[in-house]
Amino acid sequence: MAKVAIVTGSATGLGAACAVDLAGKGWNVAINYTKSKKEADETYEKVKAKGVEAILVQADMGQDADCRKLAAETLKTWGRIDGLINNAGTTKFQSQGDLDGVSAEDFDRILRVNVTGPYMMSRAVYPTMKKQWDEKQERGAIVNISSIAGVMGVGTSIPYAASKGALNTLTLSLARWFGPAVRVNTVCPGFIQTRWLLGALGQDDYEKLKAAQEASTPLRQAGTPEQMAEAAIFFLTSASNITGEFLIVDAGTHLGGLPMKGR
Repeated sequence: MAKVAIVTGSATGLGAACAVDLAGKGWNVAINYTKSKKEADETYEKVKAKGVEAILVQADMGQDADCRKLAAETLKTWGRIDGLINNAGTTKFQSQGDLDGVSAEDFDRILRVNVTGPYMMSRAVYPTMKKQWDEKQERGAIVNISSIAGVMGVGTSIPYAASKGALNTLTLSLARWFGPAVRVNTVCPGFIQTRWLLGALGQDDYEKLKAAQEASTPLRQAGTPEQMAEAAIFFLTSASNITGEFLIVDAGTHLGGLPMKGR
């Protein structure tokens, strides 16, 4: 029987790449979106083209009822849930130095989607994963998509960085309490070439940031959704003895500037 994964926020970008990658490995996939129906339909067709089954569920990951709905629809369709990738997230593009540019409402919204959402979604799938472990010794896996912002305190805004730091801590807590039935790990991407980032920054600023990544990182490259998905899928499908771990995937950005020698 094929394994089943839920990927939140999987209409575009990293989430879509994870869904397609999993489908290529023979997993059935529940694709989730909030507003991007057209893009979600496209991801659905790409997943189905891999020869697996898929469902498409509109659900807001900032709402507990929607999180429970997504888990329930997945279980109803396939009778099992083996993996969850908590990818859905949001931010506000705001200079971190402009403290007045961030409101309490901004903080609440970002924390709700980026931290409370993964908590609620993990809580929604845990009973099924625990039952599969108790009855069949089949261990589930949860992967949280965090950010280098949560490690270095950088990023699009202070609330965003704070939310990703909190998500990293949530990973540790869930890994302790969900074991041995479920492994819980986190991927911390750096710059990712996505339509979302392009739309937020504009063409000129996006190209400048991309060029800076390609010039300054030790690997001399700017990350793609597919490269980030590789790390997430590793945690979901292969890392059988790993839980409570963070993996930074940023071409070495966190190492600082390039050494002068040999450059």
